[in-house]
Amino acid sequence: MAEFTMELNEDQKQVRDWIHGFAADVMRPAAAEWDEREETPWPVIQEAAKVGIYSLDFYAQQFFDPTGLGIPMAMEELFWGDAGIALSIVGTGLAAIGVVANGTEEQIGTWIPQMYGTPDDVKVAAFCSSEPDAGSDVGSMRTRAVYDQAKDEWVLNGTKTWATNGGIANVHIVVAVVDPELGTKGHASFIVPPGTPGLSQGQKFKKHGIRASHTAEVVLEDVRIPGTCLLGGKEKLDERLARSRERARSGGGERVKNAAMATFEASRPAVGAMAVGTARAAYEVALDYAKTRTQFGRPIIDNQGVAFQLADMRTQIDAARLLVWRASWMAVAGRPFESAEGSMSKLFASEVAQKVTAQAVQILGGNGFTREYPVERMHRDSAIYTIFEGTSEIQRLVIARTISGMPIR
Repeated sequence: MAEFTMELNEDQKQVRDWIHGFAADVMRPAAAEWDEREETPWPVIQEAAKVGIYSLDFYAQQFFDPTGLGIPMAMEELFWGDAGIALSIVGTGLAAIGVVANGTEEQIGTWIPQMYGTPDDVKVAAFCSSEPDAGSDVGSMRTRAVYDQAKDEWVLNGTKTWATNGGIANVHIVVAVVDPELGTKGHASFIVPPGTPGLSQGQKFKKHGIRASHTAEVVLEDVRIPGTCLLGGKEKLDERLARSRERARSGGGERVKNAAMATFEASRPAVGAMAVGTARAAYEVALDYAKTRTQFGRPIIDNQGVAFQLADMRTQIDAARLLVWRASWMAVAGRPFESAEGSMSKLFASEVAQKVTAQAVQILGGNGFTREYPVERMHRDSAIYTIFEGTSEIQRLVIARTISGMPIR
């Protein structure tokens, strides 16, 4: 296992520069247009597919980087380009990871290619977990999956919300309740194939930020899918449910919940890296502006009030990146998050992104408040990082419970 390092090796630097070039040359010139259109940037996704960035192979290579820095490095560069377009490019990855993590080899080989399509005919996938009454409180999930043994089919009913690519996806991965008595341990994930009757797009959300990324409700009305579309298979599900029931009877349910929390913890640094990318982008615009904008006969960076803001911005960005890299390395090295380091990285980086982008708007003054300059868009985009993949309040709750060992509410 690689030791923790703050220096990228030559291969990683080449990948970073390659992604950065795509972000600078393809994503940034298109960012304002797709933000205004509030539509999925299919031409940009297609370009990403042609160069190999929009593909399972690309994410697999970064995911299996032994240093753990492949994914955060890639996320930072893509989201430096533009958060909305980047989320359209990486959104399919969440569904793909769900299949890779929980599916059989046959399911992986069958469905992952259909999620991405080809460079000439790109597709996207959606991961559907949140519901109108079940966001942070996943225990309140109502979408049900009932097994029809006579037909070897699962029947899904419910409504999902905040689904990236929801309704426009070729393949949907849906989390549903199979045993309500087990709470969160009675959930399972299902593949809904393309064109399955009963699945439809509900409300498409008009958002404050990340507007190039499609976010919508997904409505499931008597959606019937083959038994083979249960991720992992029914035998594995039955064994897991039986263990959960036994643990519940013996009072060992908390251990299962903590194991699940550890899985969520491992994914949060990637969101932190996205936030770092957006913050860095805004900081660089503000720095360049401060060095070229003159007032009272000198560049505004000559004023301590501006220069000190930029110093704080850079310090906070670097600190956020280090927390993200530490957590990413710990995850790949199998080091336990004894102080909720995954949540720490996501919490700090997301709040840094909000603070830095706001400071960038302030440094640009009236120009920063207009859409002629990108910091206005970056500031709107940054708001999502403190909300999705667990709000800042949830991160603080996770950290507080972990460091105290107390059931803090």
